[in-house]
Amino acid sequence: MSRDPLQTPLALVLILLALFAWWQADFFGHELLAEIAIFAIFAMGLDLIFGYTGMVSLGHAAFLAVGAYVTAAMNVFLGWSALPAMGIAVLVSVMVAILVGFLVVRLTGIFFIMVTLAVGQMFHAYFFKSHLFGGDDGMSGIIRPDLGFIGLDANDPMVFSAMMSIGALGVYFLLRTIVRSPFGHMLMAIHHNENRVRALGCPVHRYKLAAYVVAGAIGGLAGSLTAQHTGFISPDLAFWTVSGEVLIIVIVGGMGSLSGAILGSALVILMRHQLSDEATWQLLGLPGAMSSYWQFVMGIFFVLVVLFASDGLYGRLTRLLQMARARLGKSPSGVRP
Repeated sequence: MSRDPLQTPLALVLILLALFAWWQADFFGHELLAEIAIFAIFAMGLDLIFGYTGMVSLGHAAFLAVGAYVTAAMNVFLGWSALPAMGIAVLVSVMVAILVGFLVVRLTGIFFIMVTLAVGQMFHAYFFKSHLFGGDDGMSGIIRPDLGFIGLDANDPMVFSAMMSIGALGVYFLLRTIVRSPFGHMLMAIHHNENRVRALGCPVHRYKLAAYVVAGAIGGLAGSLTAQHTGFISPDLAFWTVSGEVLIIVIVGGMGSLSGAILGSALVILMRHQLSDEATWQLLGLPGAMSSYWQFVMGIFFVLVVLFASDGLYGRLTRLLQMARARLGKSPSGVRP
């Protein structure tokens, strides 16, 4: 379990790079930055149950879809503004997480994985067949928050990407507080040795359920923000491949590291967009048709990360930074720089 201090030089560099990208980005760049921030929120929520508690969920996209569809329903059917709709979306996601959590937190290993996968696919099937929610056509007409009272326009990509980045930072601080609390330490203890924690008389299932509910709430928040970002949603949000993608993001960035979830989101989404663009391959002197094989290239990258950076890229970079510090600290003068 990697330590995750925001004040490390590595995290500071990442923040400065994000600020520079936000300031210099064009329309597409701001839309991409907003997508990265939203997926970072989603990934950090999953990391709470996956990286810190050891629950591998293949149905976490269900909460993304619930948050998105509730927001859309509040906007389109009831005419609610974005912020109250987002609050209701998070509340409904919490209720769904409580119901699902009661069923799954007592399971472990492959049984937990398969049941969460089944639950996620049930939500996908429901939204796909539901005439109320547009079926396979999805829903459109979702609005963004009205920020006119502070002189801002959320429809401006620069403003919206800044809002999403601030939101991701807020979720980071919230989850960092949780994982550094006694509650978070208990989750990590459950991950390391659940039987020993249970033998000590601790209510393991309650802790796991609480973590699952928090992760579900954050997933619902990410879904609401996704709906506001795109203005359109479809049942594909609940499909198992979305859950698989965010699992890969957490693994690539580093399990049990909130900063790793942010780094993984940025890297995976940037790779997805760039490798599927013919111009990227042509810039490398390769045929543009190579863009059709972008998933194959990303698959190779993921395998290499698992083989040579089992603690994720953030964990690997942190270790390299610590090694560099140690070498600099052993200078002949004996004085640390």
